[in-house]
Amino acid sequence: MSQTDSISLGQLAERLDAHLQGDANQPISGMATLQQAGPGELSFLANSQYRKYLAETRAGAVLLRASDAEGFTGNALIVADPYLAYARLSHQFDRKPKSPSGIHPTATVAATAQIDPTASIGPGAVIEDAAVIAAGASVGAQCFVGARSQIGDGGWLAPRVTLYHDVRIGQRVSIQSGAVIGSEGFGFANDQGKWEKIAQIGGVLIGDDVEIGANTTIDRGALSDTIIGNGVKLDNQIQIAHNVQIGDHTAMAACVGISGSTRIGKHCTIAGGVGMVGHIEVCDHAFVTGMTMVTRSITEPGAYSSGTAMQAAGDWKKSAARLRQLDGLFKRVQQLEKQLADVTSSAADSSEA
Repeated sequence: MSQTDSISLGQLAERLDAHLQGDANQPISGMATLQQAGPGELSFLANSQYRKYLAETRAGAVLLRASDAEGFTGNALIVADPYLAYARLSHQFDRKPKSPSGIHPTATVAATAQIDPTASIGPGAVIEDAAVIAAGASVGAQCFVGARSQIGDGGWLAPRVTLYHDVRIGQRVSIQSGAVIGSEGFGFANDQGKWEKIAQIGGVLIGDDVEIGANTTIDRGALSDTIIGNGVKLDNQIQIAHNVQIGDHTAMAACVGISGSTRIGKHCTIAGGVGMVGHIEVCDHAFVTGMTMVTRSITEPGAYSSGTAMQAAGDWKKSAARLRQLDGLFKRVQQLEKQLADVTSSAADSSEA
């Protein structure tokens, strides 16, 4: 955003319903960190470990909590949650290009497809039979939208997104490059050592306001649909297997792997690298920390972890060696407990005699 596209600090304060400290006419034309912001840029302080940079920042204004604004002499917008305020204002300065309405001449669109006049179909995109692209949706260059798939109002597909057939996507869904939605799930039956493929005849149903990261894959259902609820946020390189169900407003970080038919509740947070076995359930409001392996259902809200924290290599090797000795140690303790019980019993018998 250039200086000519700037917005005044007073206007931003009104938009956030924030308390303005300083010059309401200060022009703001972008956002940056406390360390890097210049006089025409807005910054924010959300994490206390960055407070040391506040006194020396060159930012035109800073989003602050009231407690952090004490003693700060620069321009500030005082809000309850600076990070949330930053998120809301970030769209004002987003430079992502907006695609023009219409169908690019190099796109291939089936005669039976339904494309709203306000939708955008990019270069080289392929839209198959009976697909539906709703108002304001944008399908990027070289995307593939399979037969009977649907993209709701305001949907946005970055270049090279693949939607197989019978994928239904709600409103305002964003999907990043390389994502594959509706791929065939990993379903095979064993026939005397040989694998017989199971046809994956379900689809994928995705709710409203969902975001799906780059190179994430969501498999179609074997019989019923794989379901992603409203407001779900998925990071890059996530694998969601067939017939998984994810509740509304759950968020997952990168490299999570969810096995088939697992059901995850609403408002869950799944950190990076988590793995989940199939056919389990995770209740609402569960938080699973990074690299955890979930091998059974989670029935109570709260935080869950597995594995061991990082140690120096030498300490870890010692711990691993001791871990291998646990079974033998357990058996020795059992034997000692039995011997102690025998001695106690004999002493009791002697006392009674």
